[in-house]
Amino acid sequence: MLLKLRVEVTALLVAVTLASSCTTDFTGYHLASGPAGASAEDGGAAGELSQGGAADSSSGSAGADDTAGAPGMGGTASKGGAASNGGATSNGGATSDGGAASGSEAGMGPPADAGSSGMVLPTPLSCQGLSDTCGPDGHTNCCAASLIPGGTYNRSNLAAAPATVSDFALDNYEVSVGRFRNFMNVYTQDMIQAGSGRNPNNLERDTGWDVAWNAMLPATTGALATAVQCPHGSYTAAAGANESLPVTCVSWYEALAFCIWDGARLPTEAEWNYAAAGGLEERAYPWGDSAPDAAHAVFCTGTCGSVLPVGLKAPLGDGKWGQVDLVGNAWEWNLDVFATPYVQVMCKDCANMVSTTSSLRVFRGGSAGNNASVLLSATRNSRIPSDHNGYIGLRCARNP
Repeated sequence: MLLKLRVEVTALLVAVTLASSCTTDFTGYHLASGPAGASAEDGGAAGELSQGGAADSSSGSAGADDTAGAPGMGGTASKGGAASNGGATSNGGATSDGGAASGSEAGMGPPADAGSSGMVLPTPLSCQGLSDTCGPDGHTNCCAASLIPGGTYNRSNLAAAPATVSDFALDNYEVSVGRFRNFMNVYTQDMIQAGSGRNPNNLERDTGWDVAWNAMLPATTGALATAVQCPHGSYTAAAGANESLPVTCVSWYEALAFCIWDGARLPTEAEWNYAAAGGLEERAYPWGDSAPDAAHAVFCTGTCGSVLPVGLKAPLGDGKWGQVDLVGNAWEWNLDVFATPYVQVMCKDCANMVSTTSSLRVFRGGSAGNNASVLLSATRNSRIPSDHNGYIGLRCARNP
């Protein structure tokens, strides 16, 4: 039986290392993995681990074993801004759930172990006019995506939390600065249509974009540009050397808006975990059960550094279906409201969309500011959705 590190999950996740040299804003982290979970709500206090996890500090630390985080940078809710119709359609391309359509096509890579030849989808708006600068050779389409065949597995490798997901596609790479810049160039506060971005496999509960969230987006392009240039962030005011880095300092609201505009959506927590764990294989890490090293992931290997170009660790760091950087480089926002234990005992294309006790949103995967103990595919984390942090980015899911 493969060692899935179930025993280690609880202990290791308590010992998250976030070095002060590269993480100065992790107040408000609520760490959970496997049976351990956080119960703290909004307000920036560190969470208490439950179900066997050791209690975290409430003094503003991020669950690290060495350094306390500095006070968080909560996003500012703003109003106003020009309204738009959810993105323009060009060259006859089909619009997907309120995102803008395109007339060109991009290949969806064949899913490993799935026996499929892949699919052809319209080129996402974020890659129109963008050079192929991603991947280990710096010459791969930054919007490449792979089909992930659905199946059943145990979330966070927990037998008590089974889930079934339907087929979906997931971007091979984290969203790059260059892709986000294309979004920035057309951004308005009211550009996302109500109800857009719904998961077609969960239409009963997933209501898509809530127009009340418009107030949580920056009022102007300039305000958005300022928000995503937080400390340690990768976005720059002018295009330059960072275009292939994963964009960070993006709030949950901005991440969801980007993906919808791009004809996609944020992955549910169940989908993201399924991809990272290799489905029923329930891998400890996306590539398997071997411990992380510098050839597989971007993380703190002795000393912490900065994020690196997306896809640089392919193919060794690839997950089962071709996604790279699922752990390390930048954390990735998920759609769900955070809850522990998992809300749905048995989940079929589920997402925790509503909570009366929490507004925290899930993000997963670890970052360049974490050590190897955080890079487990089972690691869960949460943060106030309006926050901007220099190590949190995003990856989009797509409907096949």
